Amino acid sequence: MKRICVYCGSSPGRRPEYAAAARALGACLVRAGFELVYGGAAVGLMGEVADAVLAAGGHAIGVIPRGLAERVGHDRLSECHVVDSMHQRKTMMFELADAFVALPGGMGTIEEIFEILTWAQLGTHDKPCGLLDVQGYYQPLLAFLDQAVAERFIAPEHRAMLLVATTPDELLARFRAYIPVRRSKWLE
Repeated sequence: MKRICVYCGSSPGRRPEYAAAARALGACLVRAGFELVYGGAAVGLMGEVADAVLAAGGHAIGVIPRGLAERVGHDRLSECHVVDSMHQRKTMMFELADAFVALPGGMGTIEEIFEILTWAQLGTHDKPCGLLDVQGYYQPLLAFLDQAVAERFIAPEHRAMLLVATTPDELLARFRAYIPVRRSKWLE
């Protein structure tokens, strides 16, 4: 693994622990020798993780649609790819990254990590996907996934593909130990 994509809120959220976790993840990525791939904004948790990577001397790559770049784009990134659409953004982020992390965020964050996780479930890629569960933010979502397993909409092996940790170091360790799932998406 060389680059890790981070999905997260363009808002800082209600709790200061979210921004602290974004900064901790950014610093941890640099310490571990990883480059950051993210959505290219200077606001919210997105700005926090990018600023932390840059402050630690790391490499931050942003991918942002033109309309957003003009309003919230980060102007000090190591690399910034301005694209025409959200679809191009997501495709490029996928192609650039070797693993995917979701910090707390809203609908866009959830949509992005679940799209990547779905692609892994379908066998499109073998890259690890994880949640950094700050202050229990993702506990209701994880309960939903467990319910989907109990109701036989998700195979237990596919549920286990979503790695979860409460610290960046723990999540990166799980990424390094990740063994891709080799199971059909369809339940028998």
